[in-house]
Amino acid sequence: MGITASTVRDAVRRAATAARMAEHELNTADSKLGDGDTGLMLRRLLERVSTALPVTEDDIGSVFQACGVASSSATGSSLGTLGTIAMLTLAKATRGRSDIPWTELGALLVGVRDAMLARGGATLGDKTVVDTLDAVAAAVDGLADREHVAQAAVAAAAQSLATFRPRANRIGRARMFADRSIGLDDPGMLALTRL
Repeated sequence: MGITASTVRDAVRRAATAARMAEHELNTADSKLGDGDTGLMLRRLLERVSTALPVTEDDIGSVFQACGVASSSATGSSLGTLGTIAMLTLAKATRGRSDIPWTELGALLVGVRDAMLARGGATLGDKTVVDTLDAVAAAVDGLADREHVAQAAVAAAAQSLATFRPRANRIGRARMFADRSIGLDDPGMLALTRL
């Protein structure tokens, strides 16, 4: 079996738990480059989204749509906005489907990546969450089962974080501290890695 509405609901609930567990770490990372609230924002966003999940819906697109609507009113942060864009992009791409093969996940994530780049104004290589998403999309592309997808995604996210750590942030609030950002993890990239 591939990705179902139940898979999405379970992933959102697990992400909400992971965000609670990583809140302090993410706030600390963000306090070095921003206003120190990435963990708080992500926890609130995912709590709101997890409470809005339609429990009996089988249409994957409808589940993502509900997530996107809930996310849009949860926070005004740039990372929160990108999360909303991700969910609404996935809603459009999966509308009317109740089962999606794991082999399609890479392509779905590329669609999310492109929508985030278009909305956020970043480019690949700017040291943002989109760089980690790009690495994950490439790593899971064509993989056929959940276990291999999970392993590849975790490894790709960790490698992306390590690859970009010695670089300067080139966009967002952290760009104002470009020299200080060298050797630090971008909070958005760290957040996606923890999720």
